[in-house]
Amino acid sequence: MTFPKNSVLLLSAILFLSACASYYQQQANFNQKFTAGNLEAAKRYLEQHDKQAEKKDRLLYFLDRGVVEHLLGNYQESNFYFEEAYIFTQDFRKSFSGDFLEMTANPMLRPYRGEDFEVVLIHFYKTLNFIKLGRLNDALIEVRRINIKLNKLNDRYEDKKNRYKVDAFALNLMGMIYEARGNYNDAFIAYRNAYVAYAEVYADAFNVSVPQQLKHDLIRMAAYNGFRQEQEMYEKQFGIEYQKQSPQQPMLNFFWLNGLGPVKGEFSLNLTSLSNGQNGVLTFANEAEGFSIPVNSNQLNGQGDLNDLNFIRMAVPRYNTRQPMASGAAIVYKEQNFPLALAEDIESIARSTLKDRLARELAKSVGRLAIKQAAQAAVRKENEDLGSLVSILNAVTEKADTRNWQSLPHSISYVRIPLDTAVNDLKLSVNYANGQDTIRFKWNANTLQDVFLSHHSLGSSKPII
Repeated sequence: MTFPKNSVLLLSAILFLSACASYYQQQANFNQKFTAGNLEAAKRYLEQHDKQAEKKDRLLYFLDRGVVEHLLGNYQESNFYFEEAYIFTQDFRKSFSGDFLEMTANPMLRPYRGEDFEVVLIHFYKTLNFIKLGRLNDALIEVRRINIKLNKLNDRYEDKKNRYKVDAFALNLMGMIYEARGNYNDAFIAYRNAYVAYAEVYADAFNVSVPQQLKHDLIRMAAYNGFRQEQEMYEKQFGIEYQKQSPQQPMLNFFWLNGLGPVKGEFSLNLTSLSNGQNGVLTFANEAEGFSIPVNSNQLNGQGDLNDLNFIRMAVPRYNTRQPMASGAAIVYKEQNFPLALAEDIESIARSTLKDRLARELAKSVGRLAIKQAAQAAVRKENEDLGSLVSILNAVTEKADTRNWQSLPHSISYVRIPLDTAVNDLKLSVNYANGQDTIRFKWNANTLQDVFLSHHSLGSSKPII
């Protein structure tokens, strides 16, 4: 059977165009409403497309719905959707058919299971929701789950574990919750663990140094507990002298979520070198991206033979930045400025987690290519034109999974301020290139409890896909 060349070209164009759109582009309507801060419209859009909750992108539907409800102040509803997301990640199991589909076709046809850090951050939002609902005990349970989940995820990997192996901000937040409940010994332990995590992991892996506020909190908790030796040690180590403060004085805990996290696109890795033999090495690289990974050909496990091929393209996901419009922020309280300090760089965590995953899973992608190329060669022997068609199909279906949780913030900063019980309002001053924006906050007067407030500045540039 012979296929006309113009038919082959037309089919190629159709398949190419259908395969080009990234998940971010597919979600353009929702993204436009959400990034503009039109949250009610974003919610209506999700409600009108609730069938997505039954399809392969249902995890992302639950996550986006959870964020939108959180920003609208619907904390109970938000936790409902985050719980649905959590249940999905717990119940998700690989099937033989799913694995074969991933090895032979576009991975976006499979249900999205979430990057490791996305699965972890479900608990961060649930923690914030419980705090807003005044349920500190439940908030404490959720924030503990963050590092428990990280440990479980990393235990699955015999080698090439994630650099995101501990969440310093979660430990810091845990300390704040313990302190709000009057558990000063537990707060001291949490702050100390957070300090170690920032110093030993975050500083190198994510370029986030120990927040100055955390140093003050660690010294203060040592003093509250009567740990004189530890207090003096940290005062000397940090060059900070403890400023006496009454444990009865309530604290303001303010979290500023800035911008939006990166979105996934894709780039190509090309087979640039191949040495034949029992210990052959495949080198996949992209000079423009500065990306090069060698793969032992023995890792293919007999799934296909690449030795006779001179050029192979592999599609690999990458993150594209959405630069926050805001460059910084400060709290204005009692006519004093309190700058917010960076505590969590989600963009950096996302990039490192993806790179660590690719290093572990590249052999699987090579296997997928081997199967495709073997099918192409077999068909070409029987029918040259049909072989060309299979070759075109292979090219357009070689696509990376560009799905990710796109309503996450770019970063999280925070500040803690001792409260004057007679003053119950403040301003968040956000800096932009063309000026400042001011948001006012109020809470119940004469409170003797710690106050937790948050704000998400959504403004971000569009990614270059």
